[in-house]
Amino acid sequence: MTPIHRIDVGGDMPYRIHVGPGLLDDGAALVAHVRGRHVLLASDGNVAPLYAARVIEALAAHSPVRVHTSNIAPGEASKTIDAFAALMHALADFGATRDACVFALGGGVVGDLAGFAAACWMRGIDCVQLPTTLLAMVDSSVGGKTAVDLPQGKNLVGAFHPPRAVFADTTTLRTLPDRELRAGMAEVVKYGAIMDAAFLDWLDANATALLERDDDALAAAIARSCAHKAAIVARDPREQGERALLNFGHTFAHAIEAEQGYAGGGGGLNHGEAVAVGMVLAARLSTALGLADAGHAMRLASLLQAFGLDTTLPSGLDPGALLARMRLDKKAAAGGLRFILWDGPGSARIVPEVPESAVLDVLQ
Repeated sequence: MTPIHRIDVGGDMPYRIHVGPGLLDDGAALVAHVRGRHVLLASDGNVAPLYAARVIEALAAHSPVRVHTSNIAPGEASKTIDAFAALMHALADFGATRDACVFALGGGVVGDLAGFAAACWMRGIDCVQLPTTLLAMVDSSVGGKTAVDLPQGKNLVGAFHPPRAVFADTTTLRTLPDRELRAGMAEVVKYGAIMDAAFLDWLDANATALLERDDDALAAAIARSCAHKAAIVARDPREQGERALLNFGHTFAHAIEAEQGYAGGGGGLNHGEAVAVGMVLAARLSTALGLADAGHAMRLASLLQAFGLDTTLPSGLDPGALLARMRLDKKAAAGGLRFILWDGPGSARIVPEVPESAVLDVLQ
């Protein structure tokens, strides 16, 4: 039987991450984080039919709490000011009080939207993250970064709002489309790339088991990824320093996503796929700037390809347009473009004032 992994996130607002099978059915554990009588269960049109009733039944078995559901359309294109406003109206119509709790049941889009709604309703109420995608389990559900997108760029409007708890029920990955599972592996690989070279070796050895959704392998990979993120978040909760390392590949990725109009479900790359491309581009930029050996970038690309991920820039994207997107990225600074680059597997660094000419060379 797959064990339940528990990872504690420290800092001013500590909480626990639970990883393993059957967690959505543990009503006692879920309701322990509800202080009042109102729960807004935020989800999307794909996830809610599969798991919303399961969560509501688990809660009802242990508490008379009132649950109101609010679903958005699936996909990154729904992570908008309008969708955020709809959640605000849902909380208002529900009569949610200051001791209400928002449960975010879904992937990263739902988690970001629901977390931002919780951060803003009555200046902040509790949020419990129930991630159902691999990417959300290892990345967006942990750390308290919440946001919505604008046409000009990704995650430009948001707030830091740590959850009360995270429950990553690995049984939900059994219904995850293959494409989404592969996309989540990009963020898993990222942790090895920036801080744990031995993890890259483990991922290489266990790639088949992970893609075949072996419960033990998935739980181990998720727990190890969350432990790395938890350690960084505890030291740098508001991304003033080393937490920026978690954005390895993301400056390129966010530019690609924005330039494609966040069309991950309509012919463009989704977030994890864009991160896979972005990490390889960041590794190549590291080589161009004399920080890392070219062989390291090739090995990274090979591992990502083993998980079924493309590692080349999609055709039809204009390098100049991508560069313009990067200038608006949150990781840019007054002195110019700032990138997370690496010295090789397991070692990343923040590099300010990267010459735009070098970035264009890599994009071309």
